[in-house]
Amino acid sequence: MRHGQSAGDVARDSAELAAHHRIDLETRDADTPLSALGREQARALGAWFSRLPPEMRPTTLMSSPFVRSRQTMEAVARALGTPDDDVLVDERLREKEFGVLDGYTTAGIRATFPELAAQRASVGKFYFRPPGGESWCDVILRLRSVTEVLRRDYVGERVLIVAHQVIVNCFRYLLECMDEAQILDIDRQADVPNCSVTTYAMDRDAPDPRFRLEATNMELPLLEAGAPVTEAADVPAGPR
Repeated sequence: MRHGQSAGDVARDSAELAAHHRIDLETRDADTPLSALGREQARALGAWFSRLPPEMRPTTLMSSPFVRSRQTMEAVARALGTPDDDVLVDERLREKEFGVLDGYTTAGIRATFPELAAQRASVGKFYFRPPGGESWCDVILRLRSVTEVLRRDYVGERVLIVAHQVIVNCFRYLLECMDEAQILDIDRQADVPNCSVTTYAMDRDAPDPRFRLEATNMELPLLEAGAPVTEAADVPAGPR
């Protein structure tokens, strides 16, 4: 699942609306906290998980190290009665790294880095790697080892992962055996809503056990709680 709305989401929307070149943030991306709405969304999500039957609740909690993800997971852990020390923080689940484009709006990238903007348009977002940053392929490479750990060490567990929009889509690429065109088509259709849940299950008795998609970007936890659903992309801006 994706974390709740962050203060970066709010700052990005404001900067894009005003056609500014930079996003006004006082923290680095990794330290950007949840907004007030994001905290409300995280509490609603935790309450929803706590109301599930015991046999459906998460047994293993894994989070990106970024503050907005950890704050979202902390709300879920509190609702489930899980000690904070039992939450697994994994740097492989961090947001995609944007390198020199970190903190720029779309307009800012075009104005400040016209050659990189042209290169991305030519290469495509799946393979484009900004200087000092990552491509989608780089993110997928680090997530491959996460999926292998899940298959090896967490058989029979119900694992909840809280991370970021690109991470959610890259997991989908891996677990559903997609190609570049398929995942980018999904990415173009809509952003991953904050605190939405995408679920998979594995049939361990199958000859070749694989993850099977059960639900995509499910917003039921927030809708049931009456919490607003947001779909803004993560900060920083740029070639996601």
